[in-house]
Amino acid sequence: MSEEQKQREFEFTDADFGFLRTLVTEHTGIVVADNKRDMIYSRLARRLRSLGMTRFAEYCAYLRTHEREELTNLINAVTTNLTSFFREPHHFEHLGRTAVPHLLHENAGHRRIRIWSAGCSTGEEPYSIAMVLEEQIPPWMDWDVKILATDLDTNVVEAGRNGVYEHDRIRGVSEERMKRFFQRGRGAQEGLVRVDPELRGIIGFKPLNLLKDWPMKGPFDVIFCRNVMIYFDKPTQQRLVERFAQILAPRGLLYIGHSETLNGVSERFESVGNTIFRRRD
Repeated sequence: MSEEQKQREFEFTDADFGFLRTLVTEHTGIVVADNKRDMIYSRLARRLRSLGMTRFAEYCAYLRTHEREELTNLINAVTTNLTSFFREPHHFEHLGRTAVPHLLHENAGHRRIRIWSAGCSTGEEPYSIAMVLEEQIPPWMDWDVKILATDLDTNVVEAGRNGVYEHDRIRGVSEERMKRFFQRGRGAQEGLVRVDPELRGIIGFKPLNLLKDWPMKGPFDVIFCRNVMIYFDKPTQQRLVERFAQILAPRGLLYIGHSETLNGVSERFESVGNTIFRRRD
């Protein structure tokens, strides 16, 4: 046994790592690189403690016999959920200044707008989208506006649905938006804020594996899928973006992350801004 293994709380062999990352890739499409071994160890150590295990080999054996029950815990542990309100702000500026005015004109006949936040994490992205929509489409305009927010991790979906955040988590929100869209906690809730019920009311939070069946039919006018595809290999990216194209409305918009590209991934979209793409028709 190496010095590193001796210093660790749990024995974690090459075979354990190989089994776990293969299982993650098979069920999520996420490619776990060699340099993510320490991350896998640290993310799952808590799970081994809760199960009273001393070696990762025990956990791998448990997964083999209890995959259906345990797979969700494994996936929740290894997925990354770094996010913030109005992250990559140019996307929200484009949404408010360009996309929404265009949709108000194009969809005037049925007065309906549908947006999907794919990989919504703890909810900061869909709530940021909702704030922009509420500012551009006041209730008196009587439009049917809905946001679907999905994520693979069931824990973060529940956190997003609750809409409760520590005050330091909302640094990207202006004071004006703070007053309009958030309720400050008092007493035992001091230091917490909660998203206003009206804003929460236009968002539906659902767990969803992007690589499995999609129960929704669309069409969506806009899809945000940011900093998700970086975890997939190129063939998986190609299949996913093709499915996005199929469920988007004609000329629908796709927003992707700052380190992502559609070059070599899809010819179904044309660039209309920095990591902003429109479906070709």
